[in-house]
Amino acid sequence: MARRAVLFSNGEMPKASLILPLLRTDDTLIAVDGGLRHLRNLYKTPQLLIGDLDSVTADEVSQAESQGIEIRRFKIDKDETDLELALLAAAEKGFDEIMLVAALGGRLDQTLANLYLLMLPELATIKVTIESGREEIFIIRDRVEIHGTPGDIVSLIPLAGQTTGVETRSLKYPLRKETLLPERTRGISNVMLTDLAGVSIQSGCLLCIHTRNQIKEEK
Repeated sequence: MARRAVLFSNGEMPKASLILPLLRTDDTLIAVDGGLRHLRNLYKTPQLLIGDLDSVTADEVSQAESQGIEIRRFKIDKDETDLELALLAAAEKGFDEIMLVAALGGRLDQTLANLYLLMLPELATIKVTIESGREEIFIIRDRVEIHGTPGDIVSLIPLAGQTTGVETRSLKYPLRKETLLPERTRGISNVMLTDLAGVSIQSGCLLCIHTRNQIKEEK
């Protein structure tokens, strides 16, 4: 099974009933600064706490140290956000997959920056997904399959200029070797027709936002 790290950031935390079913027992959990509290609320203990730690208290850091949690502390005056540092650390550890939780919501600048972090070159060979339980967000660099249910919404947004040769399968509004532009909304709000849809591109990259219509929540 692929080795996966799950990073809990300090954004808006989805309902526990949406996130807990997505976690695996073999996940490596990483708290990104204030994301430590999200993990505590889920009664989970991270293997790593990383960031400038300005969103956690000294007592919380001391408790983490007493639990044997690895701590990587950085200066507040730095060029990278805590999440960028956490993503780079996960990439260095050689994970095959990375899932980000609580990386959306709150400040718009932070949310946009977190979306663009998916384009880090260090992550090009790693499957990286932002999860809210209701939405999964990821980058398409060549081709992907999207697992869902009929009626799910799939939006395709170019992030770095035009994306060419966009072709879709099993979506209501087909794209056939088309070019999508960031200033146009051609790729927004497509609809899955079956449990499995496909997207492929020739050049560029797309931000894919898959919104699930049917959500299974833990009781």
